[in-house]
Amino acid sequence: MTLAPTPTRPRAEEHAPAAHRPRLRPGRVIRHVLLLLGALVSIFPFYWMIVLSSHRSAAIFEFPPPLLPGDRFMENFTRVMDSVNVWAAMGNTVVVASTVTFFVLLIDSLAAFAFAKFSFRGKNVLFLLVMLTFLLPSQLATIPQFLMMTELGWVGELKSVIVPSLAGAFGIFWLRQFFQNSVRTELIEAATIDGCGFFRQYFHVALPSGRSAMAFLGMFTFIGSWNDFMWPLIVLNDPDRLTLQVALSQLQTTHGTDYGMLMMSALIAVVPLILVFIIGAKQFIAGITDGAVK
Repeated sequence: MTLAPTPTRPRAEEHAPAAHRPRLRPGRVIRHVLLLLGALVSIFPFYWMIVLSSHRSAAIFEFPPPLLPGDRFMENFTRVMDSVNVWAAMGNTVVVASTVTFFVLLIDSLAAFAFAKFSFRGKNVLFLLVMLTFLLPSQLATIPQFLMMTELGWVGELKSVIVPSLAGAFGIFWLRQFFQNSVRTELIEAATIDGCGFFRQYFHVALPSGRSAMAFLGMFTFIGSWNDFMWPLIVLNDPDRLTLQVALSQLQTTHGTDYGMLMMSALIAVVPLILVFIIGAKQFIAGITDGAVK
């Protein structure tokens, strides 16, 4: 008895129907054109800020407005650097934003993990009080906070900007929702049986699973702290301890309305945030792949 040769299975790509191959359809072309136009509209304000920062002040009132960079970029940059101690202000801002981001991630994640996975007396009432602070306008706390900083003797110090922002209700709510859906209760119970306490469960179970959510929260906290203007303007009065936003705002009073300088100062303030966004985006993608619970 002879065995018939087993027919070899043709490769899928050799017999793929023509209908499955990508085609240049009109709907696809229109969709890509609309996406490209949307991207250009989103990028244009940043591009125009660069253009105006390289022109003289009167260029903003010209018609048609300039759409190409001018020849005063370095001159405006030098004038900003000569008028404001940009590097000192940027260093103060980095200290404030980094410290606030670190403690917000630490405190909010600890509180969110406790609210999400543990039962204790008064848990619902305490979480409701936290959410009520989220609903109140931040302007209502300005005067009490300023009186408190005055009593402590912290007015003019960077800690008067850092300490009131060390925790936030939004971060607690955001991470609580993420821990509830991503951290399995079975993992917490298994860790408890193995003798792990609260902090070991937090470091070995909650943090690896919540990496993507914490990347989001850290990025938004850093950007919000970097751009904060009103509270640092109220409590910082020492020229050597000003944050970048407050220091650059003095250009308008010192040199009138030189829009070329103002646009250059805005460009200096936004470039570090773009770098942080690029770094945060990479961490966010890594957090999605590494933090999944399987």
